[in-house]
Amino acid sequence: MTRPEYSTPRRLAIVGRGRVGNALARAFADAGIDVEGPLGREETPTAGAVLLCVPDSEIANAAAAVDASFVGHVSGATPLAALDSELGAEADRLPRAAFGLHPLQTVSAPGTSFAGCGCAIAGSTPEALELARGLALAARMEPFEIDDSARAGYHAAASIASNFVVTLEWMAERVAAAAGIEPAEARRMLAPLVRQTVDNWAARGPTDALTGPIARGDELTVQRQREAIEEVAPDLLPAFDALADVTRALVGRSAEVAA
Repeated sequence: MTRPEYSTPRRLAIVGRGRVGNALARAFADAGIDVEGPLGREETPTAGAVLLCVPDSEIANAAAAVDASFVGHVSGATPLAALDSELGAEADRLPRAAFGLHPLQTVSAPGTSFAGCGCAIAGSTPEALELARGLALAARMEPFEIDDSARAGYHAAASIASNFVVTLEWMAERVAAAAGIEPAEARRMLAPLVRQTVDNWAARGPTDALTGPIARGDELTVQRQREAIEEVAPDLLPAFDALADVTRALVGRSAEVAA
């Protein structure tokens, strides 16, 4: 795919020394981009393109301290308006354009690879959008455009797919502990099941991937599970009931499609 010359900056400053800032700095450096940083929020970047890898609540303040032609953030939920391109209209600042770059990847270490993952991009100008696209491609991600009006829903989907899975596995650990299985052993034994389930969902979709007592209409087993959870972890019961109801609804939708 041929990209415009300006789509990938020769030099990029990254502000934010957290996991995402460090991981992206390494990925872009490996792609041949001259990376300035990661810088602390008290430092002043000098590159013409700046990527803010800071908490959502700090984006506006960090953007206000930056004087660059292109200023971007890595937030999935925050609109580009938080970068406030009007700040660039001040006499002592460069005109600026805003861009967004949100990797669909869980980042737990500086060496996290972004190769093959999706990346939501946005830009306040065509040039800013192409810059975001170029950065995503440089890190071997698959860019797709997301409008500010759709950001909340998009980010909610990402949180359900990633964060809530971890919460569910924590719930499974707790219930397994009551059956005499240590957390580390539970993770080791349940991980292959989780991986195969995710692979099935990705390849076949939710209705064909669903197995277990609710899928086969075995409400007696579900009731026994519920009683066991009520005994060993009653605080998890509302979540179990809610998930069971949503799973029944999924089974019902599957039956309607089949009919």
